[in-house]
Amino acid sequence: MKGTYHIITYGCQMNESDSERLSGQLEELQYQPTDNMQEADVIVINTCCVRESAENKVYGKIGELKHLKAKNPNLVIGITGCMAQKNKEALFERAPHIDFVFGPYNIHHLKELLQSGKAVASHTLKTQMRGADITDFTDLHAVRKSNVFAWVPIMQGCNKFCTYCIVPYVRGREWSRPIESVVKEVRELAAAGYKEITLLGQNVNAYGLDFKDGTDFADLLREVDKIDGIERVRYMTSHPRDMTREMIDTIAQSRHVVTQMHLPVQSGSDAVLKGMNRGYTVEHYCKLVDYIRKVMPDVVLTTDLIVGFPGETEEMHRETLELLKKIRYDLAYTFLYSPRSGTPAAKMAGQVSKDVMKRRLQELMSIQNEISLERNETMVGKTYEVIVEGPTKNNPKMWFGRTSGNKMIIFAPRATTMIGETTQVKVDHAQTWLLRGELAERN
Repeated sequence: MKGTYHIITYGCQMNESDSERLSGQLEELQYQPTDNMQEADVIVINTCCVRESAENKVYGKIGELKHLKAKNPNLVIGITGCMAQKNKEALFERAPHIDFVFGPYNIHHLKELLQSGKAVASHTLKTQMRGADITDFTDLHAVRKSNVFAWVPIMQGCNKFCTYCIVPYVRGREWSRPIESVVKEVRELAAAGYKEITLLGQNVNAYGLDFKDGTDFADLLREVDKIDGIERVRYMTSHPRDMTREMIDTIAQSRHVVTQMHLPVQSGSDAVLKGMNRGYTVEHYCKLVDYIRKVMPDVVLTTDLIVGFPGETEEMHRETLELLKKIRYDLAYTFLYSPRSGTPAAKMAGQVSKDVMKRRLQELMSIQNEISLERNETMVGKTYEVIVEGPTKNNPKMWFGRTSGNKMIIFAPRATTMIGETTQVKVDHAQTWLLRGELAERN
């Protein structure tokens, strides 16, 4: 064994997937993971910069590592991910104890850097955006945290340039993995006993558009759905602008694609959507939802909402509240607008005060929480298939699993060997965020 490593991951599921591939490179070099950062020989922080709060957390953690480097000069410290791409050389200036900075498209360089023996004090910087000469890092070996559930990246980047979003500037233009590459990885996961996969992309509905041969997300879903052994296929995240009826039909007709659809609307105001450069109207969005519910009556629909976008008036805010009442989402992830330097929205007039944003957020959450509870209450008395994930954090005697619609159900297990088991649970109580039930009798 060469030593130990510790990876700290911030941000989205794409970062979680990237960290699994960083772990794969380290373990190929005979490094072993450790939960104790104080003992690690290699520390990698995989970063997010979508919100200012995430960036501040990273800088705080980097500062904590300074005393470890002073105590062990041979300690290798690296920063990867979106913040690494955004801040580049500034990270070395602010924290000279960092040894390397890799952007999201350059994580495959970790192994060669460590093999070279020049990692310590090298100030190696690799933040090249994807080009024809860059290795397909999605084929790197991944050390997965679960042996039941797996992330499968299908694309990188985003071409939408929503005015509030930093992603296109740090993840680059949309680039899709070949279908054959994705199918190969999913087949390997099925052979290894994985039950559920999640196809990842900043905007999965744009999958294949860069091939310019007519291939799209529906084609990929059909191929993945053919693979036996995988019980559930999830995907995130969708964009209403690129969601087509063919994609919806493909999902509705599939064997394994889940009944949950996450379709971020961001606002119920056309004026705000235009300012965000979302590329659709509220009417277009509502027609999509109508069609989804027509062909998928049991769909669990979730969304994202941003409160307090520059220029949002009280009337625009009320339009969003009315949209919630009309659509009746199962769940909405709500966020206060956070200006990010480098994005057009950060310089827009009409920045909304924090107090107003917080009040609007509470109004929005109050309505949505009521709707979420009502929708969960319709599930009481019914039995659902779940894949068991394990004990809950607050009470290890109670376990949980999720339905195809991604609803969490808590129950008492029949054995401590149930992780990964597909079983039936009858719901007997509904809460806003979760359900409670009991295992159904075996036939």
